[in-house]
Amino acid sequence: MRQRTVIWTIVIGFFVAAALGLALTRPRAPETISDTRVMMDTSIEIRIFGSKRTLEAAFKRIQEIDELMSRTRKGSDIYKVNQQAGGEWVKVSADTFHVIETALRFAETTGGLFDPTITPLVELWGIGTGNPQIPDQEAIEQAKGLVDYRRVDLAPSSRRVRLTQPGMGLDLGAIGKGYAADSVAQLLRERGVESALLNLGGNVYVIGGKPDGTPWRIGIQDPFSDRGTHVTILEVRDTSIVTSGPYERFFIRNGKRYHHILNPETGYPADTGLASVSIISPSSITADALSTSVFLLGLEKGLALLEEMEDVEAMLITNDRKVYLTSGLKQQVKSLAKGFEFHD
Repeated sequence: MRQRTVIWTIVIGFFVAAALGLALTRPRAPETISDTRVMMDTSIEIRIFGSKRTLEAAFKRIQEIDELMSRTRKGSDIYKVNQQAGGEWVKVSADTFHVIETALRFAETTGGLFDPTITPLVELWGIGTGNPQIPDQEAIEQAKGLVDYRRVDLAPSSRRVRLTQPGMGLDLGAIGKGYAADSVAQLLRERGVESALLNLGGNVYVIGGKPDGTPWRIGIQDPFSDRGTHVTILEVRDTSIVTSGPYERFFIRNGKRYHHILNPETGYPADTGLASVSIISPSSITADALSTSVFLLGLEKGLALLEEMEDVEAMLITNDRKVYLTSGLKQQVKSLAKGFEFHD
């Protein structure tokens, strides 16, 4: 009997050791890791179900895009193009050329309300800088005369760009973060990442669902409350959500708020009756450009444009707290925070 006990002890010990060996040699499953850094003039969070090396590669890609497309960074593609306004052609990267082309398409679609040559007005107002101002009408008229997307020349075969009038300037701030989100999402997928959340200053992109298999839950910001207060929650996978509104960057003078979304036709902050526009699309560059475009177009024209587009849904909130949804979103959003109501 004692001999049989010893044999069973040896056998059990063998299987325990084998199991431990398998556990030690099996590759470790990826862990959820995240980091938040200030880039592209905003706070950027990346959360992935993957490796630290992949996370670093994602941030590096954003840095590359910022170094190419920043309006204020000396040596960037956009800085060089603006410096040569009215002069020489400037060769730019494939990334920059693609974003400029896309921005000009949206400018055409909106009749120039979305205009990437808005720089003269942006610099005149200085909203978001340490010294914003309310310009006089003469200065506004002069700046408006330098804003015209039709005076941007492109040479696709050589990736060259030229602004035809001195004083003009490109600003890709209304579309650049969307491109960065798309680019990082592509990088992560190529590296096998199946679950991730990117938040580029309000430009949200999710890959797959959460690691536990459930959808990501993304809140739509309440434009009348502090950041983190939501109007509703969307459950999403593999898509981007981008929200634009006058609450993001502004200054107050004599009791009046002046926000950063400028109307190139008037030269002043846009006043369309909208408090925020949220766009849901698999393409973040599309969502980014549309969120600003629709805000500038206003409720009726904005909704009309959205209904013509494929793979795009939206939530528009008016200043009187009415919530308008595109047709494809009406089945998903069933409840709103107190104080808001659906408009049929």
